[in-house]
Amino acid sequence: MNDVIFETVVTTVAPDGRPHVAPMGVRYRNGQVILMPFRPSTTHDNIVATGHAVLNIVIDTRVFAGCVTGRREWPTVPAEQVTGVRLACALSHVELRLAEVADDPRRPVLHMARVHEARHAPFLGFNRAQAAVIEGAVLVSRLHMLPAEKVDAEMRYLQIAIDKTAGPAEHEAWGWLCDAVARQRAAAAAGVRA
Repeated sequence: MNDVIFETVVTTVAPDGRPHVAPMGVRYRNGQVILMPFRPSTTHDNIVATGHAVLNIVIDTRVFAGCVTGRREWPTVPAEQVTGVRLACALSHVELRLAEVADDPRRPVLHMARVHEARHAPFLGFNRAQAAVIEGAVLVSRLHMLPAEKVDAEMRYLQIAIDKTAGPAEHEAWGWLCDAVARQRAAAAAGVRA
C-alpha cells in the first residue's frame, strides 16, 4: 500500500441531499482514490448510501480548521457528473464513484473510481502557515487521543510558522484551533468531554 497521504477535503451528500464537508487524508493507488474514514463517520455513511463523493483540493486552510472546530458549512456548487457538491473555493476537484469496499469495524477502506476532474484556479503552493494550520487541524481532531504535553509542544512549534508567514485567513484559522484546544482543556478540567 502507498503510505503517502495527501490532505484534502471530501464533500458528500446524505440521501436527503444535505451536504457534508470533511478534511480527509487520502491515498492514490492504481488510478483510484483510497479513503479510510474512521467509524462512526458521516462521510462513510453518505458514500455507502449514495455511491459518490467529491475530492476537493483547497488552499483556504480555514476549511480544514473550521471543520475540526464545528464550522462545517462552506459554500458549495453542484458536482458535474455525480450526485454531490464541490467546495466553491476548490482549486480543483475530482468527482468519485464507490468502486469497492473493504469493510472493517474501525476503518473501512473505500476504493473510489475517478469519474470527472476539473481545475478552477492554479495551485501556487502552500506557505508555511497554511501547512501549520493543516497540521494543527490534525492535532485538534485527535485531542481526545493525544497527551496534552504533546499537543502543547507541537502547537508551540507550529506557532513559529504562523508568526512568520500567516496572512489574515491563516490567523483566523489558527485562532479557531487555539480556541478548540482551550475549550477541550477547560472541559477536561471541569470533568466533561468537549
